[in-house]
Amino acid sequence: MKARLAILSVVVLIGVSFFYSCGANLFSIDQDVQLGKDMDNQIKADPAGYPPLTGHEDVKSYVSGVGKSIVNSTNLIQYKNVFPYQFTVINDTIINAFCTPGGYIYVYTGLLKFIDNEATLAGVLAHEIAHAENRHTTKRITSYYGVSLALNVVLGNNPNTLADIMSNLFVGLGFLANSRSDEKEADDYSIKYLAAGGKYYPGAIKYFFYKIKDEQQRLGQNPGAIDRLLSTHPLAQDRIDNVFSKLREYNVTSDSTKGLYIQEYQFEKAKLP
Repeated sequence: MKARLAILSVVVLIGVSFFYSCGANLFSIDQDVQLGKDMDNQIKADPAGYPPLTGHEDVKSYVSGVGKSIVNSTNLIQYKNVFPYQFTVINDTIINAFCTPGGYIYVYTGLLKFIDNEATLAGVLAHEIAHAENRHTTKRITSYYGVSLALNVVLGNNPNTLADIMSNLFVGLGFLANSRSDEKEADDYSIKYLAAGGKYYPGAIKYFFYKIKDEQQRLGQNPGAIDRLLSTHPLAQDRIDNVFSKLREYNVTSDSTKGLYIQEYQFEKAKLP
C-alpha cells in the first residue's frame, strides 16, 4: 500500500511539474474576469497612485472607441464576448499602458501625449489586448506561486496570497511584469489583430518603439517618464526587427504611410490636460 502511494505521489509530482513547465494556468476564464475586476476596484480606490482622467469625456471615449474597434474587427479575439474589455485613461506623465486579467486595460496620458497617430495607439492597445487574450498574468501568477498556492487563490482559500498579488500591482507591477516571451507574443498578435481588422497600418507599434529609442538617444539615458515602461516592457532592437519580420511572415503589404489617422489623433491629443 505504501509503495503504491509512493509511486502515485511521484506520478502526481511529475504530472504537476510537466503541467507547470508548459505554461500552466490554474485560473478559469471566469476567474480571469473576477481577478481583473478586483484589481480594477483596487485601482479606482487609489486615485493618488492611479489618478483617473476627470472630465475630457471625448478623449476617454476616443481611446475606448479605438480599443473596442480592434476587439470587434476580428474573430481572432477569442474572448471578446467574455472579457469586458474596458479601456481606462490614467492622468499621469508616465509613458505606459498595462493590462490586468479579463481585459481591463489602462493607458496613461503620458503615453497619449508621447505618440503621434491613432494607428500607434491601436498598435499599443492591440498589444495589451493580446496580453489579456493569452492570459499572461494568470499564467505568471500560477508560475510565481507554484501550483499549490495558485490553487488556493483559485479556490478562494488564501486571501493573503490574493492581497500579495494586488500589492504587486502597486509597486511597478512586480512579478506581474511581462517576460520577454510574453512581450514578443503580444507584439506578434498586435500585428495580427490590426492586419485582420483592416483599418490601421498593422506595423504601427514600431513607431512607438522608434520614439522611445529616439528619446533615449537624445538624453543619453532612460528619461524618468519611461522608467516604468522600460521596467515592465523591456525594449530591445530585436523587438523592432521582429515587427518587420512578422510583417513579412504574415505577408502584410500595407502602405506604411496609410492607415495612420494622424490628423484625427492630433485633434484629440490637443485636448489633453
